[in-house]
Amino acid sequence: MFATLSDRLTSTFKNLRSKGRLSEADIDATIREIRRALLDADVAVPVVKDFTGAIRDRALSAEVSGALNPAQQVVKIVNEELVAILGGDSRGLRLAKNPPTVIMLAGLQGAGKTTLAGKLALHLREQGHTPLLVAADLQRPNAVNQLSVVGERAGVPVYAPLPGNQGSEGESGTSVGDPVQVARDGVETARQRQHDVVIVDTAGRLGVDAELMRQAADIRDAVNPDEILFVIDAMIGQDAVATAKAFEEGVDFTGVVLSKLDGDARGGAALSVARVTGRPILFASTGEKLTDFEAFHPDRMASRILDMGDVLTLIEQAEKAFDADEAAKMAEKVASGQDFTLADFLVQMQQMRNMGSMKKMLGMLPGMGQMREALDNFDEREVDRIEAIIRSMTPGERDNPKIINGSRRARIARGSGVTTSDVNQLLDRFAGAQKMMRQMSRGGGMPGMPGMPGMGNLPGMGGKKARGRVAPPPKGRKAKSGNPAKRAAEEAARQARALGGPAAPPAAPGAAFGALGGAKSAQKSPDPADLQLPPDLEKFLGR
Repeated sequence: MFATLSDRLTSTFKNLRSKGRLSEADIDATIREIRRALLDADVAVPVVKDFTGAIRDRALSAEVSGALNPAQQVVKIVNEELVAILGGDSRGLRLAKNPPTVIMLAGLQGAGKTTLAGKLALHLREQGHTPLLVAADLQRPNAVNQLSVVGERAGVPVYAPLPGNQGSEGESGTSVGDPVQVARDGVETARQRQHDVVIVDTAGRLGVDAELMRQAADIRDAVNPDEILFVIDAMIGQDAVATAKAFEEGVDFTGVVLSKLDGDARGGAALSVARVTGRPILFASTGEKLTDFEAFHPDRMASRILDMGDVLTLIEQAEKAFDADEAAKMAEKVASGQDFTLADFLVQMQQMRNMGSMKKMLGMLPGMGQMREALDNFDEREVDRIEAIIRSMTPGERDNPKIINGSRRARIARGSGVTTSDVNQLLDRFAGAQKMMRQMSRGGGMPGMPGMPGMGNLPGMGGKKARGRVAPPPKGRKAKSGNPAKRAAEEAARQARALGGPAAPPAAPGAAFGALGGAKSAQKSPDPADLQLPPDLEKFLGR
């Protein structure tokens, strides 16, 4: 959704970081680029003016001029202002003290209210609540049937006493029955069946009109909801402001839910609604599946827009998807020194797939905006191919991949519908993962990291070409040690030999900065009077 905006802001800050000191002209140029990026993203003009004005005032203050790194300080200011226009602090649902909690959904037709009702119900059910869906949309053809199907998939009961508009009995937009009475009876049914949350799905229109607002206001007065959630299509663009204001005046909603946040539109609605209406964004729909639903956190969304990643949401999704027992078994296996097998590798890949789209997960990592093209070209079916290859192996081959010779590789390739080179690539990648697990079990660190055992051929850090660029040590002289303490001791010994005196004793083992003081010291502390200090330093020493 925010790919274009994120790319433009990132390139703007990249130009800013090359400057050690920022002038007023530099700040004005940066503000100009931010303004253009926001307007191109369909952010409302009043919001853009307030946003850029606040950034300019703060950027020209002592907050930036006195900073050690002015460019980073400007990025920090933009991040804080983004959080502010997205609503500031995140807020959850307000639950009623005396159940059931009544939640009413309102919005235009096509915004995704019915699907979002099922997503919200599943989200609440996973948190231990017992929601009930109420089909109060009796005018859109087959809206009641759609809610029944969504509720069945979410495992949530649906109260639907009337079939609503079936398409043949009435025209689109004609209400078949009284939605106000259905909503009232639904809340009473939830109270009798002891459901602690009621979600009322109301009708929408193709545009804002008086009849829509009157019907929504009547339902509101009948059920007295604890939360009125305004569902808005994140791809609606500049019209988001007018629509939000109309619903604010007609229904007076308490929170906003963004739908279709996974689309490729510019996403200006998300940056406009919260500031214009003063109502917080509570949830966001990020895909077509019922599980593609998450609580909205302004600080995390601002980090995504500025390509700083969203590691907290990634961790939360991992906690939901990963099996705690399997993770404990894997940790115990690594700690005991057992080998990481292809069967374990398959389990890990399956649990990663349970987290959802790999593109979405990778996009939450910091700095992935610079790899946008590679991320867009990522093939989600790669996980399926890996699973097919491993499942084509025998249990013995999964436990000991070394026995997989040429004929076995050809058989595995035929069984999984891939080429032999694909099998070879998987085995090579698995060998790297197995090597990493062995290093971790021995406490030796991860391979491929500088200074760690088993460092791989990283670009510019290994291989024959890199080794060939290293100058050899001079002939007849011992190469200097890479240890700073050892190198200092060798230098002291060399100087002592040159002066004809005894060599200085070596530093105590484990002392990175020479011998330790006290009785264990092997050297006498030097007299400050013998040190050759600069003349200007005398006054600071009190001499």
